[in-house]
Amino acid sequence: MGIPVSRRLDFTEIPIIDVSELVAGNDDQATIDALGSACRDVGFVYLQNHGFPQYLIDDFLAASREFFARPMDEKKTVVLDQRLRGYLPLRYRSYEGEDNAATSNQEGYWMGVDRSLNPQNKLDGPNVWPENGEVLRNAMEAYYETVCALSGVLQRAFSLALGKEPDFLTNLFNPVQSLLKVNHYPPQANPMNVSDIGVVPHSDEGGFTILWQDDNGGLEIESKSGEWVEAPPIPGTFIVNLGNAMQIWTNGEFSSTPHRVINRSGADRYSIPFFVYARWDAPIKPLMNGAIDDPDADISEVYQRKYWHRIFPIANVPVPK
Repeated sequence: MGIPVSRRLDFTEIPIIDVSELVAGNDDQATIDALGSACRDVGFVYLQNHGFPQYLIDDFLAASREFFARPMDEKKTVVLDQRLRGYLPLRYRSYEGEDNAATSNQEGYWMGVDRSLNPQNKLDGPNVWPENGEVLRNAMEAYYETVCALSGVLQRAFSLALGKEPDFLTNLFNPVQSLLKVNHYPPQANPMNVSDIGVVPHSDEGGFTILWQDDNGGLEIESKSGEWVEAPPIPGTFIVNLGNAMQIWTNGEFSSTPHRVINRSGADRYSIPFFVYARWDAPIKPLMNGAIDDPDADISEVYQRKYWHRIFPIANVPVPK
């Protein structure tokens, strides 16, 4: 028997929030309050009227399709490195040696801020591009610059929703360490086990993620009751989900919600996540609501690499000491 088809979420279950006032530079209290409620109650939210140009999405998708259609041997010449730059091969493995070890029926391509290798901050490094990859590079860099600006708007709004100063979270995210990725999911007619689906159940480890998804659907989130429910595509929106670092910083006030992907559409699915990670030396520990200081807490550079070592063995990320 295959995995049961998930219930389709009612749009009211993941709030849809018009963020046009925030994008325009106005700290609209009603919008901030709505974002705060979504972060506390669901951990996911649809963003509407975000001002992101459609042509940046279209250009990125066209370049991605061209790359993913290349022979596997060619794609593997730029295989994912220790700083998560480059090509993530289809059917990569995660969590080897753990109870939740699994294969993900997904391939992807990653980039970040292009920096020189840095012995102090092992998250830094140059991006990796395929031969004849100028179109992909240009599309990803243009998308990155614009979505990074949107992430700054959300950092301010989340800070205000927490009752903090506007730069409370911004200080944790700068200088920028975020990563951009495009995902390609071949269809799966009837997956039999959660250890062999599009992406295995997980919570993102960073601060938050800004996700564009195509019309084919497949994203599912786990409700507080443990039920898996589908988060359907809504034209013209991004989905934002909070990560574990945000839940830690807020001492549980904001929620990080498990999710997975099963592409039952019969067509190739594409999505574009922008992972908003903390600056390399930001502390990953509770910072509010009466939190007790933890002098042994990891900084983000160590915290991230511990996760990546488990999630992406193919990248050969060394175990942080």
